[in-house]
Amino acid sequence: MLRLIGSHYHFRRAVPVAVQARLGRTEISLSLQTQSKLVARERAAALYARTGALFEKAKTMETDLSREELIALLTEQGKIIAEQEELLTLADDAFRAEKRALQADHAMTLMDQAQKEGAFISFATDSLKALEARLQSMMQKVFTDSAVSKKEKDMLREQIKSLSTLIVDLGKHRPAGVTEAPAGSPVENERPQARKPTSPPLSVMAEKFVFADKDKSEDTKKATRKTVDLFIEAFGDMPVKQITGTVAGEFFDLLSDLPATHGKGRTGLPIREAVAQACERGQETVSGKTVKNHFSRLSALWMHLVQREMADRNPWAGWDFNITKKIVRRGWTDDELTLLAHTPWNGTSVSRATWAGIISVGMFTGMRLGEICNLRRQDIEVIEGIPCFHVRPHPEDHWSPKTSAGTRIIPIHSHLLTMEGLNLLRDTGEHYLFPDLTVSSTGERGDNFARAFSKHKKRIGIPEDVTFHSFRHTVSTKLRNQEAHIRELWIDTVLGHEASHKSQGTMNYTSGIEVANLKQVIEALSYPPECIMPF
Repeated sequence: MLRLIGSHYHFRRAVPVAVQARLGRTEISLSLQTQSKLVARERAAALYARTGALFEKAKTMETDLSREELIALLTEQGKIIAEQEELLTLADDAFRAEKRALQADHAMTLMDQAQKEGAFISFATDSLKALEARLQSMMQKVFTDSAVSKKEKDMLREQIKSLSTLIVDLGKHRPAGVTEAPAGSPVENERPQARKPTSPPLSVMAEKFVFADKDKSEDTKKATRKTVDLFIEAFGDMPVKQITGTVAGEFFDLLSDLPATHGKGRTGLPIREAVAQACERGQETVSGKTVKNHFSRLSALWMHLVQREMADRNPWAGWDFNITKKIVRRGWTDDELTLLAHTPWNGTSVSRATWAGIISVGMFTGMRLGEICNLRRQDIEVIEGIPCFHVRPHPEDHWSPKTSAGTRIIPIHSHLLTMEGLNLLRDTGEHYLFPDLTVSSTGERGDNFARAFSKHKKRIGIPEDVTFHSFRHTVSTKLRNQEAHIRELWIDTVLGHEASHKSQGTMNYTSGIEVANLKQVIEALSYPPECIMPF
């Protein structure tokens, strides 16, 4: 909607598809003839209203817009700019006049104050002369007479009392302090200003309490950074104490109107332009759950700020979110797995080997998609004679499992070891197990597979409540329906779930589970042959 080209701002608005042929253009772009962003916003708002009225009128027109009518539109824009210039000139004149009036009033106050000060100085001078004479007389009396009678002592006491009274009188005659100078006056400008305490900006607080926190997972940091970047793009890097419930409400409205595709492509419009375009074109917007997630991340940050009295209250808490479409995820059925396994993959975003490999690892481990995509060749280890995946943080890649329990050993299922195309135990010279995966702008590895998988399952008719994460549900269900000798704690360890009872004994026992027991858990997984993805 607002774009800086060179040194001047320009107004840009897409023409609705319904009237593009009639108006003879796909967008309207006009120079706002100003370098001031504030002035540009005012002019753009006026043009937005005028062009909106034009679009509505064009919908009811029987003929296309003529060249004369387009010229009339440009002339109207010139009038709008002229009116804005005139308003700004009048505002500047009024401000200067008010400033002169304040300065004149202050000058009169200073003159009256100077007269009072003069009277005080004259009174003080005479009084000090009398005081000096009396002190000299007293000193002469003390130093010249060796003996002082009782009567003379009484006289000295009276003189001291008189001097005390004189000092009190001087205090009573002192005029009131000089009045404060109005803002913008010469006196006010010359007076040293006390520095007001500043509130740290949002980016600094996010860095301190989230991004620099070693206990936070990389997924949490990435998600929070996305939220913070959206806020800063919309409102700037505001001081945290200035982010009130009103600002939070504006962000809520903005997020609610954001198109569902925003941020998913390599390039995209600025957030406000994306919202305006989505409204014009009637695009699908983000879900209430997405808005809730953004608010939850900021609310978690504000808990630290309120606790440390760096913010007065948490403006992100207590909001109601419209989550009307709640999808309960479930595991895969055998029919759905068969459909997935035998529908050809003809995509180009990832290779056939990567496609089949990631799905197979998910089916026979229950690992999260992010964990599979970040598997390195060095994460395949032989422990106690058993080949295993070692899911662990990658400090050099700034990636870590979702939780502390996510760092774990997972024995490799015998089916995966026999897949020739996967070559798990052979050194291919590649750093990653699936080297053709790409990294998104937010640093998430495997975004090309995630998008391709979502589109493919939708195309072949897999229901919306079944996703890649559903493999974890499937694995968990299959394992918990196995024989009683497979313990619940072993299953939680393989899947990277937090133990239900976090006693010290449980934690120590978890760390001491033998790999052979975990191997029993993995080998208990089995599928009908038709459900297994051919390599």
